[in-house]
Amino acid sequence: MDAKPEPLQPIFTAHLFPKLEGMLIELLRSLTSQDWEKQTLAPKWKVKDVAAHLLDTQLRKLSASRNRHPSGTPKITSDADLIALINSLNAEGVKKYRRLNPDELISRMELASRESAEYHQSLDPFAPAMFPVSWAGEQESANWFDTAREFTERWHHQQQIRLAVEKPGILTREFYYPVVDCFLRALPHAYRTVPAKPGALAQFNIAGESGGSWYLFRGIETWRLVSSATGEKVSETTIPQELAWRIFTKGIKRDAAKTQVRVTGDIEIGLHILGMVSIVG
Repeated sequence: MDAKPEPLQPIFTAHLFPKLEGMLIELLRSLTSQDWEKQTLAPKWKVKDVAAHLLDTQLRKLSASRNRHPSGTPKITSDADLIALINSLNAEGVKKYRRLNPDELISRMELASRESAEYHQSLDPFAPAMFPVSWAGEQESANWFDTAREFTERWHHQQQIRLAVEKPGILTREFYYPVVDCFLRALPHAYRTVPAKPGALAQFNIAGESGGSWYLFRGIETWRLVSSATGEKVSETTIPQELAWRIFTKGIKRDAAKTQVRVTGDIEIGLHILGMVSIVG
């Protein structure tokens, strides 16, 4: 057993924002009046609600970047407090921007997307981020991780719209692999209460051209992601790439996902990933 398995490398996504945002604007401009009211995977949100949410979160992030210590923010003492705050902010934002007509919503988003891309590209990727990636269990995150987290948000909400209006998805390796890689950084936190012997290895495969394999290694006290198969493999889980993003964003129920996932070895360890959520709310 390798005593010092290598950690995963950072994920750099800032350069991908302009193209991803351009695809979003093009998508929104193609929608019919009926498309805007179609239901998405998010139970409470139709297509226009998701678009309003994308505009709201972008504007809030840009505003916060101009004022690193915003006043009036409630004290957060638990994950439940954070989720309640985020859900409240999201609901307020959707209500506010849903009132815009589609042309105005798109116009505002086009400007905000350009400013957001410039903001993320301006950051030192290794400096401390304004906000930690809470779903990965971090109290402080580097900018590269927060930027990758933001990229997953922009990607998966656009994917929700595409699915709702039956437009081609964006499961290309250029865009989807970084999303999956970022989502799976939640594994150590998600598995923190799962027991295993030191040296155990759980392997997770995302099957498809945009996927790959990720390795969760059990150290003396904690699990951690490593860059290669190290230790004694106790389980191997394979998830189709079309399903992966839906699992980690609460877009499919566990029982439905379970029928499409293959596990060898320890079933309990292998299937625990189906309860992992890589979003807040």
